[in-house]
Amino acid sequence: MLNILQDRGFAVRFECHAAAILEKDFPEALDDIGDALADVEVPITEVIGSGGGEAKGTQRMRRALAAHSWKKTNFEMTKTINGVQKESRSHEIDHVKTFANGTLALEIEWNNKDPFFDRDLENFKRLHAEGAISVGIIVTRHSSLHERMHEFVLRFAREQSLSSLDDLARIGLSPTVRQRREIMKRVERTRNAVEFPMAWTDQFIADKYGEATTHWRKLMDRVSRGVGNPCPLLLIGLPDTIITFPDTSSAETVAALEAAAIEDSAT
Repeated sequence: MLNILQDRGFAVRFECHAAAILEKDFPEALDDIGDALADVEVPITEVIGSGGGEAKGTQRMRRALAAHSWKKTNFEMTKTINGVQKESRSHEIDHVKTFANGTLALEIEWNNKDPFFDRDLENFKRLHAEGAISVGIIVTRHSSLHERMHEFVLRFAREQSLSSLDDLARIGLSPTVRQRREIMKRVERTRNAVEFPMAWTDQFIADKYGEATTHWRKLMDRVSRGVGNPCPLLLIGLPDTIITFPDTSSAETVAALEAAAIEDSAT
């Protein structure tokens, strides 16, 4: 199942009999997911240029799922005793689709804080217990991508000849005052000084793609502890092969970074 993704290096893991359920009752869903994710690419400029909103790569995955009618859905569950409502809960899921044999729920966690996994898995558990969904699905960065993110950002810094704060400004990047201070402290120290590309990359990764963000190992930690159990789960890890390095001129790189920041901040 999902061979189109596994052939490209995606991690695919099934929990609590999800494989049997999906293969027998939801083959169309597997086709949808394969179609939506198989061609996903994230140019390095989107990794660098994205701000505090949702990354463009995530937006493209969302649009691809929406094209297959996976829609944002708010599940409202109420408890009534003798005609009196005693409790009401709401669970918003970004991608939901109902098939002939049931309903599936899917969340994409590209780069949130890792407690979002707890929220997703607990939502799936409650919805499954109430018969609202048959399987919960999470898409996140696989270990191969998370662990190579530093390498990718450093490669970008060196290819763009970033050797000073002025070079960052040249391509439209504006670190905060704190970030500038931390970068230059390491670059200018008298002992064991760090070259600028490395100092900037270290700071960038620590602030944006650190260990406390959503990635495969953090998801596996929770699954191994039984978070979300016994809801059947399909877990998909985005591999390092989705990051691309387009051959662009300096001006095109600046334009791509600006476009990533503008669209990202608008979401």
